[in-house]
Amino acid sequence: MEVGQLQRSFVEYMTSLFREGFLDAQFSQLQQLQDDSNPDFVVEVVSLFFEDSERLLNDLTMALDQPNVDFKQVDAHVHQLKGSSSSVGAQRVKNCCVPFRNCCEEQNTEACLRCLQQIKQEYLLVKNKLQTLFELEQQIVAAGGAIPMVQ
Repeated sequence: MEVGQLQRSFVEYMTSLFREGFLDAQFSQLQQLQDDSNPDFVVEVVSLFFEDSERLLNDLTMALDQPNVDFKQVDAHVHQLKGSSSSVGAQRVKNCCVPFRNCCEEQNTEACLRCLQQIKQEYLLVKNKLQTLFELEQQIVAAGGAIPMVQ
């Protein structure tokens, strides 16, 4: 695929991620912090988000699997996940955290488990979409092009 076509695909894909609510303005702000002195900034930050999220999702799974659920601990994990997803602009993951925290407040294990499944699903979706985006970026650079900025 030629550079211009790759760049158009990139812009269309990025636009769809915003339109479908996977990403919000925070992701654009991250991209603006990336420059020639730190060309992998966004990939590095998002990779840390992936690591952190997977650890938190595992912690949440284990915490909710206990006979006596510590809802304060579960809420603390959800709060942390909300913060990290918000910092990278993973809007749909962040939005799932609000009802999850309400279920923690109500100490409703079944509702918490449903929220956990929804967050896991949204996390996997945004992870796959961001990995696809980063692969497109690599193809553009490998073809000698520049990554277009999407407003």
